[in-house]
Formats: sequence, structure tokens, C-alpha cells
Amino acid sequence: MLGHVMSSSFTWLDYSERDRRRMLDVVDLFREKETRDELGIGVVRDAFADMLFPGTSTIQTRARYFLFIPWIYRDLERRRIGSAQVAAEARKREIYLTKALIGSEDDSGVFGKQAGASLKRLPSSVYWQGLGTWGIRLFPGSQDQYHRTLHVFYASIGRRQLTDDGEPVDGPLTRNWHAGLPSAPADFMKSSSFKLTTGEAEYLRERIMTSAPDTMLAYLVDQRQVLGTPDFPWLYPGSGTLPARIREQLFHARNFSEAMHGAALLYNLMLSEARGVEELKSSYRERLTEWASSLEERAAALENWDRAEFWEIVIRGEARVAHPTRAFVDAWLDLALAPGVAASMPDNEAARRLIEDRELALKRGLARLHNRSALELWGGAAGAEQLWYRWSNARVIIADILAGLEEEGHGA
Repeated sequence: MLGHVMSSSFTWLDYSERDRRRMLDVVDLFREKETRDELGIGVVRDAFADMLFPGTSTIQTRARYFLFIPWIYRDLERRRIGSAQVAAEARKREIYLTKALIGSEDDSGVFGKQAGASLKRLPSSVYWQGLGTWGIRLFPGSQDQYHRTLHVFYASIGRRQLTDDGEPVDGPLTRNWHAGLPSAPADFMKSSSFKLTTGEAEYLRERIMTSAPDTMLAYLVDQRQVLGTPDFPWLYPGSGTLPARIREQLFHARNFSEAMHGAALLYNLMLSEARGVEELKSSYRERLTEWASSLEERAAALENWDRAEFWEIVIRGEARVAHPTRAFVDAWLDLALAPGVAASMPDNEAARRLIEDRELALKRGLARLHNRSALELWGGAAGAEQLWYRWSNARVIIADILAGLEEEGHGA
């Protein structure tokens, strides 16, 4: 009964938690040039990232964290750690886990490698939304909500009448975690690694295939193909064999990424001019020239780009695109994709006005092009890299899972 009530009462928390996680991601990654959303187009970027690689985020590192976190919490539930203590106890265990992982052969992607016990952003908070998306976490609310209601969960279990077989007489046992979750190694918080066992990899593959079918993420873990090291998902060696729906998503995602990259470059050129940094001015002009050439190489595809279909796909992805954002994107694309205009973009007055007006609308008194103090904080690159839709993070997580599945093929 409690599970039914919680499911119906807290469904909205999935959405608020997703928004909160994204906001924290932006704060944590403010200094990373690939993830800054200086011109307010992140809602479109995230729509495609969620379509292609659901459950991932820009600060996830390794696949086995999708198991470490529920293992920790399942053990705390087994010990009946109460609501008042669970957050602190979970933190202790996550810090112990960090120490164990640092001592392993492969410590790439360990949370807290530098911060140690002072780590502020714990892996559990980074993976919480993804655990729900993949159906590993069954509790429908936020991590804070989970902590606060554990005592209610324990009480509900204690009141259930059980059959001779130990099953509740009034329906399935309420669970916070997926019943098929593999058992945790006995000493994983003392000695651990990111290497997935075959069973663990199979479990994560099954969760992805069940919770996110018909996505690029599911296709890649299912087909077990070599990913290579391309910078963007559309450059994946086997992209031509992807299902038509995924190829369509990638086509629109690529067009948006490549066309909008020029807006980011022009914005940074304007900032370098305002700061009077000659070296950066030359660099961004050169990069804009290269950008214009890249658009020319894909002229046929971009000329046939159905932008009405593009927006339909974005909206189907549940993106809430505000009218000013859509107007800005459309205005930029109209300019950038017009014949011969991209090559003139460094000095195009209409494009410069569009960028200036957009920054002012977004940042108002803190707009760098109008506020000298804000301009002085510019580090030379503000969102200047091309959108890759979490591919770099997803690629590592997929590779971890495929490595675990490969052990099966070797008879391990």
C-alpha cells in the first residue's frame, strides 16, 4: 500500500530532481569550456543528449558507480539505519569507497581523488537521477526525500503479514532498489576497482535495454561493437548501421551542433575584442574561418535540413524551449546557413547584434559585453567548444560495460 501511495504522490519529484541535478551539474562544471551554456541553448542540447544517452550526465565517470551506490544503500537498509543517520553513514561509505578505488590499478574517474574526505559532490548525488532512469532505483523521489522517509519505509515493512514462504500476504514487497541487483562483493569498500564482472555487465546491459530501448545507448551496449575514440557520436565507426530513428536523431543533433558552434565562436571573438587580446582575436577569427569551411563541406545536408522536423523532435523529447530561445536559434540558423554568409561571420553586423542582444537578454546587468567587471572574469573561452551531447561520458560508461561483457566471450 505504501509503495502505491508513494509512487502516485512523488511522481513529480522525478522531474524536479532532474532539473535540480542539471542545475548542480552546471554549477560544478562552470569552468569547463565544453559544458558552459553561455547563449542559453542548453535545453536543446540536453534534449538530444537525453534521447541518445538517457541516464547519463556530464559528470558521471565510470559504469560501476551505477552498482556501488545501490550496494551502499541496500546495506544501510539491511542494517535499518534510520532517516536521521543515513546521509552521514552513506557519506562515510562513499569516502571509504573512494580510498579503495584510489588504491586500484585503474583510478581514472574516481570521485574525490584530490578532495578526499572533504569531497562535497558525492557520487550518489551525481548518479541518483541515472539510477532512476535505468530502473535500478525504484524509489521515485529525490535523494533527500529518500533519506527523510526511510523510517516510514522500515515501518511499512514491519507491519506486513508474511506467508510461510516469507512473502507479504497483501502483495509484492515494497522495494527501493531493483530486485535483480547483483550481490555486492563482501569487501568492495576496502578493496575495489571499476572492472565489471560479467554478471554485473550483463545486469547493466539488461537495465539499459529494458529502460531505454531504441536509444543509441541501448544499441551500443547490445551490439557490442568497437566504439573507437571519435569526438562526436555521429563519427562512431558503425553509425551507418544504426537504426533509422537513431540516425535521424544524430542527423539533427549534428546539424544543430555544427551550425550553432559558430555562434559560440563569434561570442568569444567579440569578448576577445572587448578585452583587446590580440592573440585570442586572431585565434577566434581563424576558428570561425575553419567553421565556415566545415559548413561548406556539409552544404548539401544543411540545405536539405528540415528544421520543422528538427523542432518536432526536440519537443517530442520533452524539452521546454522558451520562445526567445527558439527565436534566437532560428535567427542564427537563418543567418549562418544562408549562402555565402558563414564566411563573412566574423564581421557580420547582423550576427553580432544577435549575439549581443542574446547575451543581454540572458544576463542583463552581468552581460560581459556591457559590464567591464564581468568581462574581466572571462578566462579566454566561454562555451567555445562544439556540442557533443555527453558522448565523452557515455562512451566511457559503454566501454566499461562492453569490457565486462567481453569477459563472457573469453569464458571468464
